[in-house]
This record gives sequence, C-alpha cells and structure tokens, in this order.
Amino acid sequence: MEIAAGPDRPIVDADSEAWWAAVQQRKLMVTACAACGRKSLYARPFCPHCWSEDVALSPATGRARLYTWTVVHQNAAPFDSRTPYVVAMVDLEEGPRLMTQLEGCAADDLRPDLELTAAFREDDDGFVVPVFRPLT
Repeated sequence: MEIAAGPDRPIVDADSEAWWAAVQQRKLMVTACAACGRKSLYARPFCPHCWSEDVALSPATGRARLYTWTVVHQNAAPFDSRTPYVVAMVDLEEGPRLMTQLEGCAADDLRPDLELTAAFREDDDGFVVPVFRPLT
C-alpha cells in the first residue's frame, strides 16, 4: 500500500499495513488474540495482554462510546484550516480504546458515554481516515 507523504499522514509500517489497507476499504478492524480472546489496538504481531503471537485482524462493529475529548481551536499547519475540530478517545464495543476525530456534532452536545458509530472521511487526495459520529 502506498501512502502519500505528509505531516498529516500516519507512518505505515509492516505491522499496520493491513489495518490501514482495511481502512482504505472503509472497514474498521481490531487485533484479536486466539490465545486469550482479548482484542487490542494498535495492530501489532503479538497480543499486549498475554504476549501470544496467535493474533489476526478481526472486523469491529464500529460502535463505540465517548471516553474523553478536546476541541482544538488553533493548530500548526497543515491542520489550521480544519479548526475547530474534536479529538477524542473512544472505547470500541470490542474493548480497545482508540484516538480519533469526531465529526457531525457540536462540541456542546458531547458528553461522556455518548454512543458513537464509525464513519470514514476521505481527504482531498483520496486517503481514507476513520472518524466517529454520534449514533442517531
């Protein structure tokens, strides 16, 4: 998978390449451990809970709850044109916590445990990024 270089792009390595490839197809995945049954993120070749290497990517439901957030009003280039935006930590239904961006909601409407659903934003260059929106 080829990722455009730039300050607002992830570093895609051998461990995360399959995860980002799934995101480009608008699929959210978690790492599932066959040994202990727990799920984790970020994608890596072992389970951070039991250290087993018997792990594989597994589809996530896309459902989450808001854990915490902050509203960014000012940021360095190239992000300044996107302000204000909401950066959040969300707890996926499968268990892992994910840092993401919230879209489609006013900051005043945010509250802990707000039910969310995964969505996918396509940037101007076609790169797809997972974001979350309130479940309606």
